[in-house]
Order: sequence, then C-alpha cells, then structure tokens
Amino acid sequence: MSIEKVREYFKEFGIDNKILEFDVSSATVELAAQAVGTAPERIAKTMSFMVGEQPILILLAGDVKIDNPKYKAEFHTKAKMISFDDVEAVIGHGVGGVCPFGINDGIDVYLDESLKRFETVFPAAGSANSAIELTIPELEKYSNFKKWIDVSKAIG
Repeated sequence: MSIEKVREYFKEFGIDNKILEFDVSSATVELAAQAVGTAPERIAKTMSFMVGEQPILILLAGDVKIDNPKYKAEFHTKAKMISFDDVEAVIGHGVGGVCPFGINDGIDVYLDESLKRFETVFPAAGSANSAIELTIPELEKYSNFKKWIDVSKAIG
C-alpha cells in the first residue's frame, strides 16, 4: 500500500507520526478540505504528467488549475496527463493519493507558485484517505522538488 511507502519515507526524517489518516475519502480537493478541516485552496493537489518519456509531478494550490499556455512555455510541449490506469504504475501512488513522497525513481517534482501564499499546505500521503500538513520549507525539503514554476490559473 502506498501510504506505507510514504510512512517509511517520512520515518527517515522522524515525521511519520504527522501523517493524518481519515475514515472518509480525501481523494478530491473538496473531500480533503472537509477531512482536514481547512479551506480547499490549502490542499496541495499533485498532478501527474508526461513530458516526452519523463514523468513529472506538479503540486498546485487547491483553487487553481493548469494554465495550458504557461505549461507549454515552461515544458515546451502540451500538457499530457498520465492516464488514470497508468498513474499508480508510473508514479507509485494511485489517483487520489498521489503525492511527491515515496514515489518511484526518476520522477521530477515541481512546485507551483500558487502554493507560496500559504504558511502550511496539505498534500496527500499516498492514499485516498490521508494527508500531511507541511510548511512550505518542509514541502520543499521532503518533495525533493526540482524548481518552483508558474503554470497555474484560477479555476472558473
């Protein structure tokens, strides 16, 4: 189970006890916000894409979506999400629990500027009923991110 991979990953840093597990689903931004008891924008959703043959993860605030022109300017290709059926095999976590922790090797992680307005955010922790609260410096450290990017726009 991928939450166990995340738990093992966080044990290295002594923060595995910070993982929150819920009796309800946290698989969407709205459900995660309800489970955690926070505003939806503070949910750090993790989206998985392919850039050529390279899988990447982008963490964004819960109240934004990918801006296709910005994405293309950053990655020099159209945004191509990894198919629902392939996410777990490619990334190491299933849809609803995708996060940048305890993932398969060779995946680049990017953090979107939309997250910088918060002191703490809540990414998933490997399952569709988990999360972890992290400060932005902690998110940077534990995600092994490649760089900050600006590829989002407000939803709506």
